[in-house]
Amino acid sequence: MYGFAPKGRLSSRLPSVDTDGSVLPMLDHMGISVRDPEASRRFYDAALAPLGGRLLMEVPKAHTGGVFVGGYGVPPMPDFWITGGAPNEPRIHVAFRASSRAEVDAFYQAALAAGGRDNGPPGPRPHYHEHYYGAFVLDPDGHNIEAVCHDPP
Repeated sequence: MYGFAPKGRLSSRLPSVDTDGSVLPMLDHMGISVRDPEASRRFYDAALAPLGGRLLMEVPKAHTGGVFVGGYGVPPMPDFWITGGAPNEPRIHVAFRASSRAEVDAFYQAALAAGGRDNGPPGPRPHYHEHYYGAFVLDPDGHNIEAVCHDPP
């Protein structure tokens, strides 16, 4: 699930279990550097919309040295950040979880329409596991951005 935010307070029993017993993801948030924040913002606004993601926060430039820093996610918490600057080297692979194969397909179409470049059309990837269904696009800086569904058809 993309944009996960804990429902309760973190448990002291295990660092990966919430107080309601649900398993928390290993990562809380991550980010990439992008050369042209406006171009990347247009790309991610479109590409993540089919997955329920949107820009949730911009850090005031007074706190970033004048650099754009924006956080995407599914409300209420951002978990994917883009920051203006020299793109990461090597480029980064980020996979966003989709709730259906149709969402993977919609992500792919939206990302291409927003200027992304094909890096693997939607389809099964049984070499990862039996129900893996993913699509890959390169963002404006060449980062490998994926949407994936792990559910059976």
